[in-house]
Amino acid sequence: MIISVHQPQYIPWLGYFDKIARSDAFVFLDNVQYKPREFQNRNKIRAKDGWLWLSVPVISKGKGRQVISDVRIDNELDWPKEHLMSLKTCYGRAKFFDRYFPYFEDLYGKPWESLAGLNIDIIKYILKDLSISTPLYFESDLKVTTTKTERITDICRALNADAYLSGAGGKAYIDEDKFTASGLKLSYQDFSHPVYAQQFMKTEGDFMPFMSIADLLFTEGPRAKEVLKI
Repeated sequence: MIISVHQPQYIPWLGYFDKIARSDAFVFLDNVQYKPREFQNRNKIRAKDGWLWLSVPVISKGKGRQVISDVRIDNELDWPKEHLMSLKTCYGRAKFFDRYFPYFEDLYGKPWESLAGLNIDIIKYILKDLSISTPLYFESDLKVTTTKTERITDICRALNADAYLSGAGGKAYIDEDKFTASGLKLSYQDFSHPVYAQQFMKTEGDFMPFMSIADLLFTEGPRAKEVLKI
């Protein structure tokens, strides 16, 4: 049984869903420290003159440790209106705009307080659209209290997994010797970013990788699963 883990990100990039699709179970790391200015509260979409951030404002708790599940959205700012307008401006003429925009209209019309709750709702919607049925778990439910590599190996044990699929970036921080000692198989994701019919793209050289998966959905629609090769 192969598992993978990740923090719940905001409208994640393509590789996030590739990793889930290649796993037998996926764990949301909802009990790890929130890191600002990463992808937990923002992501990129393609714009006419490059790309832009969609950022969800959050209530700062200063320099103290705040786990992702505790992060609250700052609704003093009208960020839903801004995000809807950005999606409409960037993808209003995309082939599959009418297929996905109603979901986002409904999403942003809800009174979201929890950043993790917002992110997970989006992720589940996209997984369903891509027909990815990998079972989902929450780290907080598994009662894992360790950190770093031990956190991952303990999550594997909690789910009776015998293999762990890490993102390519895991090579920089995973202690591979501890995986060997635990008897768990460790592998790294080998994701080759596809080129697809992106908005504002005149030639293949204009393609901009590492956008939110919303970019792929609005432009390729049902073909997104084929593009991802999952």
